[in-house]
Amino acid sequence: MRLRCWNKRRAGRKPKRQKSYFREWADALVFAVVLAGFIRWGTFEAFAIPTPSMEGSLLVGDYLFVSKLHYGSRTPVTPLQVPLTHQTIWGTDLAAYSDKISLKPFRLPGFSAIKRNDPVVFNFPAEEGHPVDLKTHYIKRAVALAGDTVTIRNAQVYINGKAAAHPEAEQHAYKVATERAVPNNFFASRGITDVYPTLSGYVIYMNAGQAEELAGLEYIREVRPLTELPGQAGPGIFPQQPERFSWNKDHFGPLYVPAAGATVAITPQTLPLYQQAILEYEHLADARVEEGKLFIDGEEVKAYTFRQNYYFMLGDNRDNSLDSRYWGFVPEDHVVGKAVLVWASFEPGKDFWESIRWNRLLSPID
Repeated sequence: MRLRCWNKRRAGRKPKRQKSYFREWADALVFAVVLAGFIRWGTFEAFAIPTPSMEGSLLVGDYLFVSKLHYGSRTPVTPLQVPLTHQTIWGTDLAAYSDKISLKPFRLPGFSAIKRNDPVVFNFPAEEGHPVDLKTHYIKRAVALAGDTVTIRNAQVYINGKAAAHPEAEQHAYKVATERAVPNNFFASRGITDVYPTLSGYVIYMNAGQAEELAGLEYIREVRPLTELPGQAGPGIFPQQPERFSWNKDHFGPLYVPAAGATVAITPQTLPLYQQAILEYEHLADARVEEGKLFIDGEEVKAYTFRQNYYFMLGDNRDNSLDSRYWGFVPEDHVVGKAVLVWASFEPGKDFWESIRWNRLLSPID
């Protein structure tokens, strides 16, 4: 009897309306965008290499997968954003986000800390006009970690007083004078990609082995490294006070890289080194520098304890890279992830099929 009544009630219901073709496609599209956004935020994201600062490890035209799982996925700081965009909407100059709502950064646990010489993707700290998570992406190598002291002498990096190992593909600038003009593919056939003609020859960014090979050719008159001299302040070198710090790209430091919980004395000598980090990256409500003194919450401080870790980043193409020698430390909350794989690579200026670098497809990044 009860079963019969239940069937009568069910029989009286209106049949469920089937979704239209366009509604099904719209639902599928929304699901795909949400899923892609989650994968992009929490696991892996694709990036392209636009500049030669990491050659010959990474080439202009390389397309990378960057793992956010290694160091821990970072929660969005700017939640009001068009999905799958960065700073602007595709193909336009229209902002792809609103900063009306801003959240505190938080990093989920990862399965690895940043290790020395890791290839790290991060948001460019010195960029203004965008929230932290929407600043331009850079990739460099983490040469010095939080708590290290970095020094550069005659282009050799020293970490805590010990000479650092050179990345396998590390490049430097050389002046190359030739007896005659060389063929168009002369340098490319030797794996040399960052070449600039001059009146007397070329300025070439290459590794030591390539320089030695060129020096042994009979029509190469000179191969000379372009190394800056000590005591001569280089233009734009951090902390941009040449009258006090006569550092350049080949002679730099010593410089202590702040670690979370470490305290540094604030003196006229140290304040220029840490002023940027304290004022811009430490998220202090009231901090300022006046007449060479640091004030926090209205009171002068003679020592400061850092809230987060920092890193010192260098490009592998050492003499053609704007890196920490020029703009200072990378805060931990600006770190995006670790570059792990070149999934595609195209040589600029060539037709599609000719431009594909087949030997770089699906190659791991060291």
